[in-house]
Amino acid sequence: MNKLLILVTFILLTMNSFAQLSEIPEKEIPEDYGYIVKIGQQLPDISMKLTDGSQVTGADLKGKVVMLQFTASWCSVCRKEMPHIESQIWQKHKNNKDFVLIGVDMDEPLEKVKKFKEDIKVTYPLALDPGAGIFYTFTAKGAGVTRNVIVDKSGKIVYMTRLYKEEEFKEMVDVIDYLLAN
Repeated sequence: MNKLLILVTFILLTMNSFAQLSEIPEKEIPEDYGYIVKIGQQLPDISMKLTDGSQVTGADLKGKVVMLQFTASWCSVCRKEMPHIESQIWQKHKNNKDFVLIGVDMDEPLEKVKKFKEDIKVTYPLALDPGAGIFYTFTAKGAGVTRNVIVDKSGKIVYMTRLYKEEEFKEMVDVIDYLLAN
């Protein structure tokens, strides 16, 4: 009887850990996160040049689930988070035509960004952000990097993170999975 109880408990706990979201969680973004955009707002019109020389515009992102990951080579928290983005998000969804992930590197030259990408061993695209113009479209002046913005297929911002917090990161992964499944 004890073995059966242990087995049932294990199964229930396991099922709970793989439970899918039934909706996007309502998230209050703390003021100290430094965002000037809000949940529910349309993605600002942005244009980015990727390290491979290609250009991505807001029009290219329409109809897709988008993750913008703001980063910089000098940022230790970014270096901690990026391998998790690579393994838990990019590798899972990179072949999904409805998903776009772009790391937006804050105000660093092309060669430095390419070396950073190689050093961190990420394969998702990185974009250049000269003068941090894209970054400051989303955040207040002086705000720090290590942040993610998730946009749904209608172009609406639905989730934002700051720094690397395991629970928040896991919830973001669940939000992306939910958006791609619905």
